[in-house]
Amino acid sequence: MALRKTVDAELSVSADAIEQAIEALAASREAVLTKAAAEGLPERDQVIDWIERTKRLVLTQPERSALRSELPYLARRLAEMLAGLSLPDGTTPEAVVEAFLPRLPHIRALLAADVEAAFEGDPAARSFAEILVAYPSIRAIATQRIAHELFLLRVPVLPRMMTEHAHDLTGVDINPGARIGRRFFIDHGTGVVIGETCEIGDNVRLYQGITLGARSPRRGESLRGVKRHPTIEDDVVIYAGATILGGDVVIGRGSVIGGNVWLTESVPPGSKVVSEPPRTLVRQRSDDTDPDQLGWDI
Repeated sequence: MALRKTVDAELSVSADAIEQAIEALAASREAVLTKAAAEGLPERDQVIDWIERTKRLVLTQPERSALRSELPYLARRLAEMLAGLSLPDGTTPEAVVEAFLPRLPHIRALLAADVEAAFEGDPAARSFAEILVAYPSIRAIATQRIAHELFLLRVPVLPRMMTEHAHDLTGVDINPGARIGRRFFIDHGTGVVIGETCEIGDNVRLYQGITLGARSPRRGESLRGVKRHPTIEDDVVIYAGATILGGDVVIGRGSVIGGNVWLTESVPPGSKVVSEPPRTLVRQRSDDTDPDQLGWDI
């Protein structure tokens, strides 16, 4: 009966109403939306398929036979996606693909070091295979390292779509523009945010809920292209819930940033930064309170 009512409602819509909506939509040329369409709007499913297959190739396909069958397909699909975008002047899809392919061994080497760092840094890890297939941070980092190379080649839209796909899956939000060194490990990872102009050195370890972000200006577009996010030097550990903001902020080599710390200024190498613990008040329930009732005086 409900289905019948729905069909009847659809049939009762007049052709005039539909035609009026078509004419109104065709006549309204919103400048922002028109410009976005001209820049290129890739199909999300195609982008996801490409990044997932490229990630799998880099992480798990060392055999020549597998590479020979998969790599030409990925190269062709990347060129097809690029053909629908507004590339920088003088850049062709073929040139981007030619420049990107030689970077794949470098990406693989970086990711191998990331997996090794995860195994060494997490006592809960039982094997390299477990890290490779089960750790959300490795999925997010692998996606970002691939997208970052396309970002460096000035490819628009696609790198951000790739890292946002990883963000959807893992809760780890790493902008494709972030520069990340070797042996990078995020333990747990949910809620981590790493901004576009962030620079991270070697052997850095993060925990969940960390923000490496920018201060919020009144007119954000005025800072486009300017370094807005912090620099994290080598051998730094940042614990859960820490927030570090600002493009001029440098966390010196070998520093440890404690949980829930809020930082908007640099710290020298070898620093240990902790927030003052909150004061905890403990009260006992009075004897005349019914034990079955929540008789707390807050």
